[in-house]
Amino acid sequence: MNSNPLLLPFNTPHGTFPFDQIRVEHIKPALLQAMDEEKAEIATICANTEEPSFANTIVALERSGSRLETVTTYMYNMLSANTCDELDTVAEEMQPVLSQHHSDIVANADLFSRIAYVNDHTDKGAMSQEDRMLLETTYSTFIRSGAHLPEEKREQLRDIRARLSQQTLSFSRHLLNETNAYRLHLTDEADLAGLPALQKTQAKAKAEESGLEGWVFTLHAPSFVPFMTYAENRALRHRLYTAYHTRCMHDNADNNEGVVKSIVNLRREMAQILGYTTYADYALERRMANTTERVFDLLSQLVEAYREPALKEVEEVAAFARQREGDAFQLEPWDFAYYANLLKKERFNIDADMLRPYLPLDAVIEGIFGLATRLYGICFRPADHLPVYHPDVKAYEVYDADGSYLAVLYTDFHPRASKQGGAWMTNYREESDFTQRPHVSLTMNFTPPTADQPALLTLGEVETFLHEFGHALHSIFAKTRYASLSGTNVYWDFVELPSQFMENYATDPEFLTTFARHFETGEVLPDSLIERVRQSRTFHAAWACMRQVTFGLIDMAYYTLATPFDTDLRTFERKASLPAQVMPPAEEACMTVQFSHIMSGGYAAGYYSYKWAEVLDADAFSLFKERGIFDRATAECFRHTILENGGTVPPMSLFVAFRGREPRIDALLERDGIRS
Repeated sequence: MNSNPLLLPFNTPHGTFPFDQIRVEHIKPALLQAMDEEKAEIATICANTEEPSFANTIVALERSGSRLETVTTYMYNMLSANTCDELDTVAEEMQPVLSQHHSDIVANADLFSRIAYVNDHTDKGAMSQEDRMLLETTYSTFIRSGAHLPEEKREQLRDIRARLSQQTLSFSRHLLNETNAYRLHLTDEADLAGLPALQKTQAKAKAEESGLEGWVFTLHAPSFVPFMTYAENRALRHRLYTAYHTRCMHDNADNNEGVVKSIVNLRREMAQILGYTTYADYALERRMANTTERVFDLLSQLVEAYREPALKEVEEVAAFARQREGDAFQLEPWDFAYYANLLKKERFNIDADMLRPYLPLDAVIEGIFGLATRLYGICFRPADHLPVYHPDVKAYEVYDADGSYLAVLYTDFHPRASKQGGAWMTNYREESDFTQRPHVSLTMNFTPPTADQPALLTLGEVETFLHEFGHALHSIFAKTRYASLSGTNVYWDFVELPSQFMENYATDPEFLTTFARHFETGEVLPDSLIERVRQSRTFHAAWACMRQVTFGLIDMAYYTLATPFDTDLRTFERKASLPAQVMPPAEEACMTVQFSHIMSGGYAAGYYSYKWAEVLDADAFSLFKERGIFDRATAECFRHTILENGGTVPPMSLFVAFRGREPRIDALLERDGIRS
């Protein structure tokens, strides 16, 4: 009898993963069996002697491979959230096998023949919107995978995809290795000048973990960002900045220069085999922006509106630094966060750490869950009876306003060596058939608690929580028949609308006062402090925008290449980002080798989508501002149009259904203080 828990029914509440039973050694055999099962399911579809139909071909294909989806979901989520050397080894071995398996399916001539027949012989006008979208998406997926090409070309694509899978996995592993490997070990307390007590305490604890005296700082965000913001010691800021921005550029096994070139060239080759000039042309075909011209038009509009204000902001910081340090002082990249923070504090009498005592994590959780209750009527009940994959993880059951069950939500808030950096939302199970409810996870790297204090967040971390929570709501509210069109399975440049929309609440006084209380005294966050925060919101908004546009330009530069790439990475990225440059980059820095979003994270030719979605979210939130930011009717409209429909309706149609018109940039410019 098979004892592999990944191959048995999940006898857990709501069918959640039995994390406490699954071991690394279960993954490979489960993957092999699940692939065999999907092959058999595909063979059954192809052997069907009935005329190909939407039901016996398109829906049957949609339902196939469910076990493989389960096993790969587990493996990839653990690689991001709770990996180990053994799991890395299994993933590295199985990645090309999985890639080959997928390639074999989309290259199956008999299967594609049936799909093409259904596409050509179905009255699409008589289909429901969701069925029509599934048919169009399925047919397009096979065409974009090369199913219509000669065998020689399909074989080339299979090889490219296998190599690409391997390279993206290597990129992520190298970056995690380099991030974990570095530590700044200090033994002189004078070197900590300027750092808040919380950062000192955490650095002390980190040193003790390593069996060291003194303090240890790392390249993980909760350690790196505060050090760059507060540390008075310029030489140490330079050292830590250099360590961070040269990750994966060293002459060692974790160097990503060759990996980047391979990824960029493989994606270009794949697109050109499929008949596209560049990878961006291929990627944008299934995006809301649709063309490279529209992406560059957006980036150009942003440069035109924001670059001059951003240059003034940088000069303002440089002048402030010279005023403090002398006329000969030259502002460098490792100085900017430090002096910008001092200037912000002088102007508004505020810095990020001033709010920490009022933002203990438990209260923030209560506040953000409470916001969802206020907008949509849903509630979150702790579910300690559900198994989790790490002691840091907490599970909740989510219920709708009418008491019906909606979803399982996992939260995982703090850094650890087994977890990738950053913050993300993912699914352990997608919604489908209106009845299989989703299992959603929020994974962060927030400031951890100390021996004598709870986890105290910055307002930026609260915004991150709201952002990822917006993604979670997109999945929690999903209401579709097909898992592949459910929740966040939408165009990349639309997926950030629900997440960035939620960030608008971060500085609202009525929202903050529902939960923001001093962790020791219970004092409510003072109105005067909230007002200073609100006034400071547009501080360096132009600089922040240009930083995002810089990343977008670098992304598009790589993926609009039509010829093989073998250029020095630093030279290439600096030329690409020049239109948005407002401060010369550090000579030794290289963004590309750490740019996991566009190399291994799914945002290739898609990083612009953050700014695209900002236009959407600012415009959408402006309707709430007109009607009341907690207006239940407007929230219900947002839920039923944007959140429930997933990828079943073209995104522009969904936005127009909610807003009454296509999006405009005006609300973003107003929010950022660029225009009144």
